[in-house]
Amino acid sequence: MTFRLTAPLVLSRTAVFRDETLRLDLARQEAGWPTAQLVVVDDKGRTPVDGSRLRTRATTGTTPTEGAVLLGEHEGVAYWGIRGGPDLLAGDDPADWVDLRTAAALLDPLGAGLFVTACAVLNWHDTAAFCARDGSPTRVALAGWHRICAANGHEEYPRTDPSMICLVHDGGTGPDARVLLARQPVWPEGRFSVLAGFVEAGESLEACVVREVHEEVGLAVTDVTYLGSQAWPFPRSLMIGFHAVADPEAPLLPADGEIAEAMWLTRTEVQEALAAGDWAASGARLLLPGSISIARSMLESWAAA
Repeated sequence: MTFRLTAPLVLSRTAVFRDETLRLDLARQEAGWPTAQLVVVDDKGRTPVDGSRLRTRATTGTTPTEGAVLLGEHEGVAYWGIRGGPDLLAGDDPADWVDLRTAAALLDPLGAGLFVTACAVLNWHDTAAFCARDGSPTRVALAGWHRICAANGHEEYPRTDPSMICLVHDGGTGPDARVLLARQPVWPEGRFSVLAGFVEAGESLEACVVREVHEEVGLAVTDVTYLGSQAWPFPRSLMIGFHAVADPEAPLLPADGEIAEAMWLTRTEVQEALAAGDWAASGARLLLPGSISIARSMLESWAAA
């Protein structure tokens, strides 16, 4: 049994054109600055949203503001991301400021792409003020996509941590086909998702799937198949989705401290839980991942196969 994702991943949608040549062209950046728009993100990862659209802010001055990151262009308008907060004098309502988890599924592709990128790059800047090699201060370059070590000129770029996420199933079809779900110890009772784990140095993605599933629940998997990927800027991950097959009769051995419990569920049970809403829903016996996560899309796609 195989399947594909049935819909675009929420955090993979974008309408922004980004190209390194834009980041190198200082004259073009300055020429476009007066008509550019700012995506302002506060230190809690929130920005103002109106329905399905980000509420951007007009630029000031004649040159790009220090600390701004060029997110890309759309229909001739340049968009930059910057840290900031509500401008009460300009009429900003702090209640309109929401985070990516809350807003992403509601945003159009332009807003989703801008918000994800702004969060990811600004999060990196927050932790990259000093060189990882010698500890000296770094300065921003390449329109926010590059930092240079002041002492020795070492170059650093936004860091992304790859993580596999895998839907383990029994390979069956029909309503009695089964999927494996697990709960982390920090999650409340009833909240379950698919398995995930970070890729180690020198490891392939497929090898990571095999290792992580075995480490977390003691199962051997086969038929590892790629599904899709999306950024997860909390703070800097890339979630790379797979599905794989395991024997539901094999004993489950949840990893101490990582997995509180794991269980096999039928397609019918998953369909019922999906219909009840995401894991923010209250009173449900089984709470599944929220709508912006790749885990949710994977489960919806498997349940519809």
